Amino acid sequence: MIEEIRLRDLGVIAEATLPIGRGFTAITGETGAGKTMVVTGLGLLLGQRADSGAVRAGASQAVVDGTWLVADDGAVAERVREAGGDLEPLGDGRAELFLGRTVSSEGRGRATVGGRVAPAGVLADLADQLVVVHGQSEQLRLRSAVAQRDALDRFGGDETAAALTGYRDAYEAFRALDAQVSELIQQRDARAAEAERLRVELAELEQADPQPGEDAELAVRAERLANVEELRMAAATAHTALAGDGEVPDAASLLGEARRALERAGDPALDGLGEQVAELGYRAADLAASLAAFVADLDESGPHELAAVEERRAVLGALVRAHGSLDAAIALRESGGARLAELDDDGERIGRLTEQRDAAASALDDAAAALTRVRTTAAERLGAQVTEELHALAMADAHVSVAVTPGTESAHGRDDVAILLAPHPGATPRPVARGASGGELSRVMLAIEVVIAATDPVPTFVFDEIDAGIGGAAAIEVGRRLQRLARTSQVIVVTHLAQVAAFAGNHLSVVKATDGSVTASDVRVLEGAQREAEMARLLSGMSESDAALVHARELLALRDDRT
Repeated sequence: MIEEIRLRDLGVIAEATLPIGRGFTAITGETGAGKTMVVTGLGLLLGQRADSGAVRAGASQAVVDGTWLVADDGAVAERVREAGGDLEPLGDGRAELFLGRTVSSEGRGRATVGGRVAPAGVLADLADQLVVVHGQSEQLRLRSAVAQRDALDRFGGDETAAALTGYRDAYEAFRALDAQVSELIQQRDARAAEAERLRVELAELEQADPQPGEDAELAVRAERLANVEELRMAAATAHTALAGDGEVPDAASLLGEARRALERAGDPALDGLGEQVAELGYRAADLAASLAAFVADLDESGPHELAAVEERRAVLGALVRAHGSLDAAIALRESGGARLAELDDDGERIGRLTEQRDAAASALDDAAAALTRVRTTAAERLGAQVTEELHALAMADAHVSVAVTPGTESAHGRDDVAILLAPHPGATPRPVARGASGGELSRVMLAIEVVIAATDPVPTFVFDEIDAGIGGAAAIEVGRRLQRLARTSQVIVVTHLAQVAAFAGNHLSVVKATDGSVTASDVRVLEGAQREAEMARLLSGMSESDAALVHARELLALRDDRT
C-alpha cells in the first residue's frame, strides 16, 4: 500500500506531497493542472522509462519519492534486500519501503530502492507485485488476446495456476526431448563420421602405445647415439687412465703404491690418509668398470639402435602433429573409448529418446486438456460475474461471455481466450476488441478487476480517467464499484467526474497557480466546504453555484450508502 508520494519539479508540479493511505483516493483538478503528472510520477517509481521532457521548465531535475507499506517477510521485501536495499520495520510484521527516482533535464536518471541506488529494472520487478495501473493504454491492452487470457487466468486462482504450472512443466519437458531427438537426427551423419575417425585414431594409438614422457627420453637417447664415436673415445680414454692398457700405469695401481708407502711409514697420522687413498682406489676401480660397460653398450647398440630410436620418434611425432601433444594423444586413448561407445549408441539412443518424447507428448496433451477444462469452467463463472457487475454499471442489457477456443500451442497453453460483449439482447456477441466503445470498455475493465479482486487481490489499483466516455447514472455506479474494490485493495483514481470522486474517502486536488509568467501546481487535501466546492466545480464548472453545491452534497451523501 502506498502511504505517500512526493513530487518535485515534475511537469507543471513544482512541489507536492500526496498523502494516500488506505481505501479510495480520488485525484481531481482543472484541465492542465497536472493530474496526469501524478500518474507519471507513480510510473517513474514503478520503473517506467524516464523522459527528460517531464522535468519542469527551468529545473535541473525532477524528483519523485514514495513510501510503501509492505510485509516485512514477503516477496517484495526479499527483492529489495537482494538489490541491497533496507526496509524500516514497524514491529507488526509490516515495514516501510522507500523508493525514489530522479530524472535530469539532460535525460539521465537514478533510482533508489530502500535507500540504495539500484537499476530501474528493480523498480519494474517490484511494480508487478505492488500496483496495477489502468489508463487509456491499459484499456487498449485489454483489447489484446494475451491480456484477456491473463485476466481469465488471474480469475481462475490457484486451480488455474496449478494447471498452468503442470502444463508448462510438461511443455518444457517435451521441448527438451524433442530438441535432443532433432539434434541427434540432424547430426547423425556427422556423428557417424566422427565415430569412424575416432575408431581409426584409437587403433593407431593402441598400436603405437605412447607412454608419458617417452618423446623426451627418446630425444636424449638419439642425441647420444648420434655422437657415439665421440662418446666412445671419451669413455675409452677415461677408462685407460683409470685401468691402464698394459703400457701406461693405471690409476688403481698408482693409488695402491701410494697406500703401501704410507703404511710402511708406520706413522699413525699417515694411517688415516692411507685409508682414504685405499677408498680412492676402490672408487677408481668401480669407475673403470662403469666406463667399460658404457663402451660395451655403445658397441652393442651402434647404428641399428639409432635407426630404431629415430623410427620411434617419427611415430610419436606423427601423433603429436595429429593431436597437438603427446599428452593429448594419451588422454584421447584413455577417454576416446567412452566417446566412441556414446557415438555407436546413437541409433539406440534415438530410439530411447523418441519413446521418451512420445510419452512426454502424451503427458503434454493431458496437461493441455486439463488446462483447457479449468479455463473453460473459469470462463463460464467470469462471464456470469462480469455480466452481473455490468448490470450494476448502467449496462443492464449487456451480456459478457468468455470464449476458450483451440489456438496455437505455446508456453501458455493451447487456448485462445476472447472476452465477448453483447450490448443488448439479440445482439451477436463480439470481441471487446471490436465491439465496445471507450465508455463500455472502461466499465468492462472495471467489472473484470472488481470480480478478479475477489480471487486475486492486488495491493494497489491506479485508474487514470477510467470514467472517460461515461456520465450520469453510469458514473455513479462506477464510483460505487471503485468504493467496493477499495474494501480489499487500495484504489487511486484520477477523475474529472464528481459522481466518481464522491465515493472516495480521500479527495486530493491538483491546484494550478499563476505567479507572473511562472505556472506551477501543488496538491491539496480537500475536506468539508473545500471538497463541496471542488465537487460543484466538477459538476458545473462553478465552485460557488448554489445548485451545484446542493448536488455536490447529495453525491457526497451517497458515499455512506454501501448497498
